[in-house]
Amino acid sequence: MLSFYLILDYVMGIKDWASDDRPRDKLLKRGPSALTDAELLAIFLRTGTHGKSAVDLARDLLLDFGSLKALLGADQQRFCQSNGLGEAKYAQLQAVMEMARRHFKESLQRGDALSSPDITRAYLSAQLRGYSYEVFACLFLDNQNRVIELTELFRGTIDAASVYPREVAKQALHHNAAAVIFAHNHPSGISEPSLADKQITDRLKQAMALFDIRVLDHFIIGDGEPYSFAEHGLI
Repeated sequence: MLSFYLILDYVMGIKDWASDDRPRDKLLKRGPSALTDAELLAIFLRTGTHGKSAVDLARDLLLDFGSLKALLGADQQRFCQSNGLGEAKYAQLQAVMEMARRHFKESLQRGDALSSPDITRAYLSAQLRGYSYEVFACLFLDNQNRVIELTELFRGTIDAASVYPREVAKQALHHNAAAVIFAHNHPSGISEPSLADKQITDRLKQAMALFDIRVLDHFIIGDGEPYSFAEHGLI
């Protein structure tokens, strides 16, 4: 009897599933947050391969890459060599990710960075999470905490990036910023700050204070929720 159900599951497509189990129907009824990584990826893929539904293919791809983050951050060659993917899917994915970044940027620019903390986090995550090496960025704000510019100032290796307070201050003065929010990613996925992270934040605060520029926060972008120095009393 078990083999019968295995064969039945093999030949059934997503269209034959109960509506609550179909990723697209589930998203429309319950919202995107209710879906698993595999279900979200299946909606993007739209179709499976011979003998596999889109969800089965999505699960295989997540196992192959190790995580959704690794799949989304893969370069073109690595992405396209995987079963069920290719140049068209790669171009589609890059377009979707860029639209997300632009959406968050436009949303943030229309408002106050402090009154839109969720958008600020989402924007910084969209900008920095995909890198396989450390990137240090600075969000420059005017005296009403509106966004002037996000600038990626320093790039490093897989576990470190050299940050120079003098150069950060120079850029802040160039943009005539009244306040700044720092952000950098941890490619390891762990968002907890290191001792070096805390030390450079203190040095940056001291450098900004010389020019009466407020440091509002420093975010570390990992796999989960970005770590906020301000929320943990470190700013």
